[in-house]
Amino acid sequence: MQTEKVVNHIVNWLKNYATNAQMGGFVIGISGGIDSAVTSALCAKTGLRTLCLEMPIHQHQSQVNLAQDHISWLQHHFANVSNLQVDLTPVFESFKTAVPKTSNSDHLSLSLANTRARFRMSTLYYFAGLHNYLVAGTGNKIEDFGVGFYTKYGDGGVDLSPIADLMKTEVYEIAEFLQINTGIISAAPTDGLYGDSRSDEAQLGASYVELEWAMNQAENGKTLSEFEGRQKEVFQIYKSRHSANLHKMKPIPICEIPIKLKK
Repeated sequence: MQTEKVVNHIVNWLKNYATNAQMGGFVIGISGGIDSAVTSALCAKTGLRTLCLEMPIHQHQSQVNLAQDHISWLQHHFANVSNLQVDLTPVFESFKTAVPKTSNSDHLSLSLANTRARFRMSTLYYFAGLHNYLVAGTGNKIEDFGVGFYTKYGDGGVDLSPIADLMKTEVYEIAEFLQINTGIISAAPTDGLYGDSRSDEAQLGASYVELEWAMNQAENGKTLSEFEGRQKEVFQIYKSRHSANLHKMKPIPICEIPIKLKK
């Protein structure tokens, strides 16, 4: 990958999009992870105002520390970067007391994890509305269009996606080029939605390198019968995730009413 040219391309795309839309800048949720670090740095490089929001909800301290370190790094290098922390933990706890209890622990855990992401999306749009900013998404290609590893109307609810055509490994290349905090680069990727440090790989059952391989194989028309051992297992994980999460990647289905029924 021609990393410097890719970086310049994304920065120009961001700036042109915001200028043409008559928007004043960007707002990004900072998690302490590689994707939000790279996205925020790219937004900052446009020279437009860039608001970094920390939105902890029972967040693991290591993630909080990485997020704060990255914001400090951004502000040291870019005068157009501002930051704010909005502690959503009380909101989340209030929500939990307001909804009925359930004994389905598996569904409850996932539902609450997605609720965290949706609270954060609402918070990002609150500040975007206040300042006439765009909400910059932090999803990459394997997450957004491969395995669908994001929350519908949560971290998937954004105005534009600057790194969504980059594989996770390519995001790391850009992070190295931009000299992002080595702690962020070396940290195991995590969605941070469960209040602990469980990794994405633990949830997905495969590493991003493996899943990118599987995505490439699927796009080249390969089938499960062509693989054995770990490759077969990873390919099955990818295909299963992709199929289950297609609803996130496609437009909302509309029930079209036949013209004759409207007359």
